[in-house]
Amino acid sequence: MSKKKAAHAAADATVDHERLQSLIGSMADGVLAVDDNIKVVLYNGAALSILDTNGSIRGRPLRRLLELYDKNGNPVDVERVVRTSTRATTNRDLLLHYDDGSRINVYLSIAPVHLGYGEAGDRGFVLLLRDITHEKSLEEERDEFISVVSHELRTPIAIAEGNISNAQFSIKKAGGDPAILNALKQAHNQILFLASMVNDLSTLSRAERGKLTLEIASCNAHQLVTDLVQSHQEDAKAKGLVLRADINPHLETLSSSELYVREILQNFITNAIKYTEKGSVIVGAKPQDNGVLFTVSDTGIGISKADQERVFDKFFRSEDFRTRSSNGTGLGLYVTMKLARLIHADITLESELNHGSTFSIFIPNIT
Repeated sequence: MSKKKAAHAAADATVDHERLQSLIGSMADGVLAVDDNIKVVLYNGAALSILDTNGSIRGRPLRRLLELYDKNGNPVDVERVVRTSTRATTNRDLLLHYDDGSRINVYLSIAPVHLGYGEAGDRGFVLLLRDITHEKSLEEERDEFISVVSHELRTPIAIAEGNISNAQFSIKKAGGDPAILNALKQAHNQILFLASMVNDLSTLSRAERGKLTLEIASCNAHQLVTDLVQSHQEDAKAKGLVLRADINPHLETLSSSELYVREILQNFITNAIKYTEKGSVIVGAKPQDNGVLFTVSDTGIGISKADQERVFDKFFRSEDFRTRSSNGTGLGLYVTMKLARLIHADITLESELNHGSTFSIFIPNIT
């Protein structure tokens, strides 16, 4: 009886294995399963195609098959990357080099698994490979287009903003028609919105292409917060909001990029004012560890739990009608996160729907 059970179990295992092989073989992405020694134990036809080989690769070390380089042209130790992966990770910025000198852009996903395959034990990894050369080419063309357009729009926007401002001043001085003044005010606000959007697109383009440069200097954090609060007072007062600074008296200078720190905080403050109908916006700053902790707290509409997971995604805008009622591109916080990573800063978000939000960012001193 036990022999029959063993035979049935073996037969079931064979069927399951064949089903697995069939499933993996039908996948468009290249699949490589490696054991704890980072040797191939399972693969599909798509993987052979990406690796540009026809022979069996079972048992071969992964480092002999994948000659990967990062976007800066530096070789990647794929075995170390795989071995140190403790959770699922992905990378879209890798180049795979072939023996003939050609290369392709590849998407690589690594997931540690515990399925009991491989002679070395029950630990291994599953890798997904995809040729994204065409996608990368389209992305580069898109980023180049955005860069050119945003650059070319700066001059006409600046001229339009200047002329509308002059017209407002002249008509107001001459005691002109209030209806005309109101129309000019609306036009001026839309021009400022367009200028902000072009600035976001320009920054986004440079960030996506790795063109952002980091200029480190000593920054007076106290003065920076004071200036930002002062420059946004008019917008806050127009909505009946209290905007104030809460600065620790022991705050010292910060060694970082003042330009990027200013832009990050400006995005937080602008959003806080935009999505707060009553109450206050408080901009805080205090020394912490080897850096400064900045906070922007508001009593606004808040952000739902679901939206908090996506709020830093590119082009994301909440479906909340109160958010949709305001102009926006969904780029501000995405760009903010890009800049934060560039200056090695950490952003945290605390929010409750209808009870306001607090964006905190710790910016370390960079030497």
